[in-house]
Amino acid sequence: MLLESEEQAHLIAGLDQITRALGGATRTWRFDRMATVCHPPSGKVTATFAAVAKHYGVSVAICPPRRGNRKGVVEKAVHVAAQRFWRTLPDDVSVEEAQARLDRWCATRGDTRLRATKDGKSSVATVAAAEPLALVPAAPFPATVTVPRKVSAQALVAYRGNFYSVPPELARTTVAVSVRLGTGHLDIHAGPDAAAPVIARHRLAAPGTGVMVRDHGHITALNTEAMKAATSQVPHRSKVRIPPGPEALAAAAELRTSQPTTAAAAEGGAVVIDLSRYAQAAQGRNTLR
Repeated sequence: MLLESEEQAHLIAGLDQITRALGGATRTWRFDRMATVCHPPSGKVTATFAAVAKHYGVSVAICPPRRGNRKGVVEKAVHVAAQRFWRTLPDDVSVEEAQARLDRWCATRGDTRLRATKDGKSSVATVAAAEPLALVPAAPFPATVTVPRKVSAQALVAYRGNFYSVPPELARTTVAVSVRLGTGHLDIHAGPDAAAPVIARHRLAAPGTGVMVRDHGHITALNTEAMKAATSQVPHRSKVRIPPGPEALAAAAELRTSQPTTAAAAEGGAVVIDLSRYAQAAQGRNTLR
């Protein structure tokens, strides 16, 4: 199971998905000495995860310390998945597509591994099919999964392969998406954590379907912001000759009449600028230096 974080809420969400995919819960869940399940020094299950185990009706077994042979079996199975699946996974696939490929790999490769049984050797799928499973609770454990997200320029937030709208003033900011397991909606907070106020609530779409869930008020506000920059004027194009306007012509005429002219230029009707004044001004600046 691919999860975004190692927090306890994400772990509970993954365990619930696996349990429902298998069609039942096993009698015992075995964990390494991870802080989300137990206190690593003592190995005692935390009070929060004890409530989770009670909800699903399972017992929790913590791996004892300094038992490499026992923990090595599980770690080797993870090592095989990492070597034969994860390293061959393309970089351009989404998390949902990667999870689907991992499920197919586990069905075609992981479940075909042989295990020693009383009758000889059987595949993992055969051994798992013979194991009795308890009923899964009707509702998941009420944990809240929270993840940070960056809002796009179109005021959309991506979550599990779908897109959800927010007010346009939050574009390009960081918000938090929180989902309570067992509910059919998600909340989007105005800040990077769940302590910020909720500014949007949407129904949850099926993961990985690419659905765009948008609120009507968000659409109207986004269209209003987009139309503010619209104009009916002809756009300025490069390499287009634009004739001078009345103001430019009037300013040019004023410059012609204010400049001194020589007698020869006056007879011909052309305007000649006397550069002697510029020479005198430049000579005066050099003298002051």
